[in-house]
Formats: sequence, C-alpha cells, structure tokens
Amino acid sequence: MKHVVIIGNGIAGVTAARHIRKQSDFDITIISAESDYFWSRTALMYVYMGHMKLKHTQPYENWFWEKNKINLVNDFVKTIDHANKKVVLDKSEAMTYDVLIIATGAKPNKFGWPGQDLEGVSGMVSQQDLAYIEKYTKNINRGVIVGGGLIGVELAEMLASRNIPVSFLVREAEFWDNVLPQQEASMISRHIKEHHIDLRLKTELKEIIADENGRVKAVITGDGKEIPCQFVGLTAGVSPNIEMVKNSGIETKRGVLVDEFMETNIPDVYAIGDCAERRVPAAGRAPIEQVWYTGRMMGETVAKTICGDKTEYMPGHWFNSAKFFDIEYQTYGRVWNKLKENEAEFYWEHASGKIAMHFVYDQTSKKFLGVNTFGIRLRHEVFDRWLKQEADIFTVLSGLREANFDPEFFKRYEEEIVSAFNADHPGNEVVLKGKKSLIEKIFG
Repeated sequence: MKHVVIIGNGIAGVTAARHIRKQSDFDITIISAESDYFWSRTALMYVYMGHMKLKHTQPYENWFWEKNKINLVNDFVKTIDHANKKVVLDKSEAMTYDVLIIATGAKPNKFGWPGQDLEGVSGMVSQQDLAYIEKYTKNINRGVIVGGGLIGVELAEMLASRNIPVSFLVREAEFWDNVLPQQEASMISRHIKEHHIDLRLKTELKEIIADENGRVKAVITGDGKEIPCQFVGLTAGVSPNIEMVKNSGIETKRGVLVDEFMETNIPDVYAIGDCAERRVPAAGRAPIEQVWYTGRMMGETVAKTICGDKTEYMPGHWFNSAKFFDIEYQTYGRVWNKLKENEAEFYWEHASGKIAMHFVYDQTSKKFLGVNTFGIRLRHEVFDRWLKQEADIFTVLSGLREANFDPEFFKRYEEEIVSAFNADHPGNEVVLKGKKSLIEKIFG
C-alpha cells in the first residue's frame, strides 16, 4: 500500500492528510518536531492574551488522528534522501515513503543583527516561540518589536494587553506602507499610536545589547539611540523553512520550487504551504504566498493529484484579512501600495479616522480591480463574483449594500461612500441599489 509522508503539521500538511484520507486508504504519516497535534497558528496571540488556552486552538480532538488512521510522529527531519525515498529523523529510524509532501512552513527572518541570538530575543511563529515569549516577558519594563508587518502588530497588541510598554521599530515611513497605500498606512500608524505604542517610523535596528548574564538589556537603533528593554520581538517577515531540503537534490530558491501541480523537480515529492515557491506564479499571484487559506487550498489540491486526479493549483483572486488592534482589515483583488499604470482610485475615510474603503479600477475600461476595507466587513462571495465577472466600478459601488457582511443593526456607510464618489465624479453618478437597513431608517 502506498505510504504518504508529510513533513509539517500546519494547515497545509494537515489539510493534505485529511483529503488524502477522504479519497484513499493510503498509509499516511505526519512528522512534526513542533507539537504532537495540529493547532491554529493564528490563535497564538489570543492564548497569550488569556482569551483561550492552547488546547482550545486544536480543531480536532486527540482521538481524531487514530480514528482516521493518520499516524503522528513527533520528530525532526534532518535530511531527505530522495534517491532511496526516505527521510532521516533525529530521534527515530529513517522512514521510507512512496510520496513525500514537504509542508515545513516558515521561520522568522534574521538579518545578522549583533545580539540577535541573545536570551530574551524571539520571533512569533511556533508554540515554542509562544512559550519563550511567555517566559521572557514576565515582569519586564519594556519590550521592543522590530519589523512592521502583521506579526509585529499582533505582538505589540499582546504586550500592550499586559500593560507592558512597547517600542515598535518600523523602517518604513508609515506602518506597512510597502503593502498598504499611503492613506491606509497613515491611518493604521495613527491607530497604533493611539494605543500608547511607541511607534518609531523610519527606524531600523542596529544592535541588541546584552547584560552581564547574556540577556537583552537594550537595543541600539540605526540613528544611534539606545532603548532599554528586556525583550526583543523579531517580526521583520518570515522566510520558507527549507534547511532540511537544501543539498538534497530538490531544487530550491527562496522556497522549494514547484510547478502548477505543486510537484518539485523530483518525482513523487511535493511542497505546499509557506515553504513552497511557484516556478511560474498563477496569474495575479506571488511566487510565495504565506497565508492560511492558500496553505489549505494547496493541501486540498495536492491531495487530489496524489489520489489520481491530477489537479492544477488555481487560487483564484487574491484576498486576505487581518486586524490592527480594533480595526479589522480585508482586501479583495489587488490594491498595491502605489497605483500602477492606467489605474484609478477612489478613497473614502470616515470622520472617525478608523473606517475606510479604497477602490482601485482601470482608468479606461472602469473595470474593478480591487478594494481595501477597514472597519467594514464585506462578503467574500460577492467581491469574488464581481472580480470573476470583471464588473466595473459603478456596478461595485451601486451594489455595496449587498456586499456588506454586517448584521441588520450595525451602522452602515454605503450612502456616505456613494455620495462621496458622486461628488468627486460629476456626470458619472452611482445609484445605490437595495433597501435601507433598519438602522439607516432610524438614524438616517
């Protein structure tokens, strides 16, 4: 019987295992050195903040794996010997496979900063990181976070929830402005500061200083300023975790190189999730996409191929979501940080400075290209339909009531948004479709 070995028990690897089991009676083994059981990585911050316990992050009961005949091995894969179809383990004997899936995820970036390996310095990717952060943030006077991405703002919120003062070093001119347009990046920067975070823009880390015991006592910034602290969070992005793959004959670049079927250059060896890099990216997508839903989709896709239904990975239109303290963020389609050639935009921001929508469309055809939304929940299926239909910006704006995800009694902003667009585009006025909600009828 065919033996499928999966390295990594994150969303990509576990989804592959579940879907292979649904479609076959193959032997399945998942190897992970991080934890015995699959858990939700996006819930790390909520465990630290006391909103849930670690056991609550497990989507499946412990009996699930044995019942579904998925063998779990807690061990570290040292090397892959594809010539003999086996993986060499740290504590156990080498394991042979018929099909291998590499789903090893990502690891925090380190850029050779002096002191980056001192006690009290950590990324925030794994359960081990969570335990480390818990240990080294007890009774401290200040933490410093390096890097202005999504993990960085999560870690800032975590420390702030325990009233730990935080200095947040971001090398960009505004928070995440390498991803967000200037309007949104400025809004989120203001919001972070409103939560009493010492956000230092245009500031880089130069060095981490140790005390006499080899533990962090301060950081030195690029402009020579010293910030006393007892913990440093390195959140300057992540990179594919592929150390075990290097020198194995499996081709790598930044990640493990795969084709449209997620297959590597070696037959019967696949890579999925945060560690995978497409040789030729799907239209409108990046070669490496390190988000939860793409890992799940890759796992489902590769399972079909392994079970005899060769299927191309086709992720469709880009979407993502996140949260910046109190502001929820969603994006559909592509809204780049700077307008591309022949792109036009319409940006609306509520007077509160915490709610906004940013639409991008083709200047000539008026085809809708993407939207960022802050503080307003949108229906994924509606925006996905508009993108597939190549709807124009007028269709999208007129249908905003349909796209709003919020229940009846949440405040709505569609009339204000459309009125602002019409004021900016005389002669191209949009008529809002659909009935007013009860809250609109009461409060106007």
